[in-house]
Amino acid sequence: MPMKKGYKALVDEAMAQVKTYTVEEARARFAQPNVQFVDVRDVRELEREGVIPGAFSAPRGMIEFWVDPDSPYFKPVFGEGKEYVFFCAAGWRSALTAKTVQDMGLAPVAHIEGGFGAWKAAGAPVAEKVKKS
Repeated sequence: MPMKKGYKALVDEAMAQVKTYTVEEARARFAQPNVQFVDVRDVRELEREGVIPGAFSAPRGMIEFWVDPDSPYFKPVFGEGKEYVFFCAAGWRSALTAKTVQDMGLAPVAHIEGGFGAWKAAGAPVAEKVKKS
C-alpha cells in the first residue's frame, strides 16, 4: 500500500515551517550564552563522526519526552529559555525535530541546513566524542 505522506513530504513541510540556519549563520551563534546547540544523532554517530563542542546530545527518539516539562524524562536544559539550534547528520532529522518541538511550544528553535556534515565540511569546530567507561 502506498504511503499517504512519505518522509520527503514530511521533511519538506518541516523545512517550510521552521527557521533554517546556514552553517555560517549557525557559526555566528556558536558558543553564545543564550543559544544551545542540540545534536539529535544516535550515540554511534557521535562516536564515529565527532561532536560540536558544547552541544547537548538528545537522541531523536527521546526528544518529545525530554522537552516536555510534564514528562518524567524532562531534561532541564530545555527549560532554560534559550534558542535551541538542532542538527543531525544531514539536516532531515533536525528539521523534523525542530518542527516537532516547535509544535510542542518550545521556542525559539531552528536547525542547521546540511547538518553536522555541512558543519564539519566547512571547517567549523568539531571534537571527538568522549566515550563513557
